Amino acid sequence: MFYPDDIIEEVRLHSDIVDVVGQAVKLKRSGSGYKGLCPFHNEKTPSFSVVPSKQIYHCFGCGAGGDVFSFLMEYDNLTFSEAVKTLADRAGITLPEISASEENKARQREKDRIMAVLKDAAFFYFNNLRSPSGKNGMDYFVKRGLKPEIMRSFGLGYAGKHNEVCAFLKEKGYTDSEINAAGLVYADEKRGIRDRFFNRVMFPIMDVGNHVIGFGGRVMGEGEPKYLNSPETAVFDKRRNLYGLNEARKSRKGYLIACEGYMDVISLHQAGFTEAVASLGTAFTEEHARILKRYTEDIRLTYDSDSAGVKAALRAIPILKSAGINSRIIHLEPYKDPDEFIKALGRDEFQKRIDSAEQSLFFEIHVLQRDHDLSDPGERTAFQQKMARRLSLVEDELERNNYTEALAAEYMMDSGMLKRAVESSRLIEPDPGEAGGIRSTGIKNDRKKSSGKNGLIEAEKLLLTFISDDPDRVYAAVKPYIEADDFSEGIMRICAGELFKQIEKKELNVGSIVGLFREPEEQRLAAAIFDTSLDTGLSNTEKEQALTDLVIRVKKESLKRQSHENEDDPISRTIREKKVLEKLTRVRISLQ
Repeated sequence: MFYPDDIIEEVRLHSDIVDVVGQAVKLKRSGSGYKGLCPFHNEKTPSFSVVPSKQIYHCFGCGAGGDVFSFLMEYDNLTFSEAVKTLADRAGITLPEISASEENKARQREKDRIMAVLKDAAFFYFNNLRSPSGKNGMDYFVKRGLKPEIMRSFGLGYAGKHNEVCAFLKEKGYTDSEINAAGLVYADEKRGIRDRFFNRVMFPIMDVGNHVIGFGGRVMGEGEPKYLNSPETAVFDKRRNLYGLNEARKSRKGYLIACEGYMDVISLHQAGFTEAVASLGTAFTEEHARILKRYTEDIRLTYDSDSAGVKAALRAIPILKSAGINSRIIHLEPYKDPDEFIKALGRDEFQKRIDSAEQSLFFEIHVLQRDHDLSDPGERTAFQQKMARRLSLVEDELERNNYTEALAAEYMMDSGMLKRAVESSRLIEPDPGEAGGIRSTGIKNDRKKSSGKNGLIEAEKLLLTFISDDPDRVYAAVKPYIEADDFSEGIMRICAGELFKQIEKKELNVGSIVGLFREPEEQRLAAAIFDTSLDTGLSNTEKEQALTDLVIRVKKESLKRQSHENEDDPISRTIREKKVLEKLTRVRISLQ
């Protein structure tokens, strides 16, 4: 269902964000807004704010943010239309019955057709594996120890000779463009279409509704690449899907197991560990973490025990932390992967490894230790300093102290000395390359350097927050000196333009500005723009000076950008910039 803008705005106006968020989050009044514990990541110190005057929410910890619609979409996993309907019902607003646009109808027809192509292709591969021509594939699976029922459950198949699936699908009435849109072929003008998958055992990839959305194929023999996945299509995005989740989501164990590949997932399911999932030929992403958060807040990582697997685990830990998911590491040594482990030691021993999985922070520290000879005083000191820096990133004080005491005991250090080192590290902006690149992306950090591009973005955000907090006075004061085009291209400039337009019309509604963006990441950025921390203790004179400094910073960068775009003569450019800036720096913006 698709609704016009005036209907959406009516629903927004009748949906107070404090009331809506307050149903899910315990909010406390803080200044002109409200604060609470973020529902989108695990925290013990409130960093989640709701601003009623702007009808937005924003978390300074994990970056979540948006308007009243996006809150319901993210919290209750709703589509935009579902969120509109939920809020309309809540407000007693009757929504009109509106048909989808022709464009959206066409898009849905395309997706339905692609799904049909993929379903028939899966049927072909499935039957081919069980035919005489699929003997190589069947021998491979049997050699790997898979039973007929698990092969059937996962829909495993076989792609044999060139263009077999093309011929089959054409006989079913599909066009070349439809088969290509499903990602099953390579296409060019001279040679037409030809099968993407051949001489490979096939792993159908399913969404949580058990619909086939793509394939993974492992080559038989020594060909390259060893594993080949479907390209991204209108129905398949490898960053937003997890292999085996359609079955794992039904698990009632309270946790899920994340591993590396198709065979790991299948072997674990066959052994009774139906809570196993894997990413699809890509590194673990924030999207993967958000999907997993819908089903659990406890992930056990069982990546390969080699160096690549360790690096993959270290990358995944902060991503999971940022999403509010606790992670533990299942150790597989002396075996490389879950498949090898279970074949060698069996199901019960693997369950013991799950039960004794190591807390991720301890795992990170133990990985750090591997690079240092603790019998050498200098090496030991370097390790202890890195450990202190890692511990300093733990936001909650009680949790930080507990980890500090435990690690001090493990490494026979004085706990008071380690605590002092940790607190000293909290006063310094850590080098992202330190601690082996280990970094918790969910940690709130107010000590970022305000130089370079990041400094400009912060200045622009502060300026827009300044204006939206006190539009009558501040906008009138800065209007003679700055305009929307002075802001960085993209979301920042769009927000500035819409803000200025609404203030001019005396119709300021920050929530509707955030609502202009439909992509979750864009909404988070827009919400952050209008909820940047301002020092509320400034005097009026200090506010005027801060405002003047912000305008000069933004205008200076805008002049540089415009000059580079429009003028080739560097001398003329420098003279023009200097004149404008000299004039501007003589101005003191007044808020009287």
